[in-house]
Amino acid sequence: MMIALTTSDNPFNPITQFDEWKRFDFDHEYNTCELLARFAKTSSDLSPLEYQTEVETAIDEIIGIFGNFYVKVTN
Repeated sequence: MMIALTTSDNPFNPITQFDEWKRFDFDHEYNTCELLARFAKTSSDLSPLEYQTEVETAIDEIIGIFGNFYVKVTN
């Protein structure tokens, strides 16, 4: 399962429409990827499952701080 973070106003899916999603995110100066990178404690030493768990934990933290502005997307 893939998981991603987006803003509630972005009409594009970051999993299936990444280029369009990223352009919208950039144009609105949200920098969602960079925000997620600051929160996620990832490393090349993590297994794929550990990496996914860490990203999801970071997404949940961001949503907890910023409320309904950010939302979690899954495929």
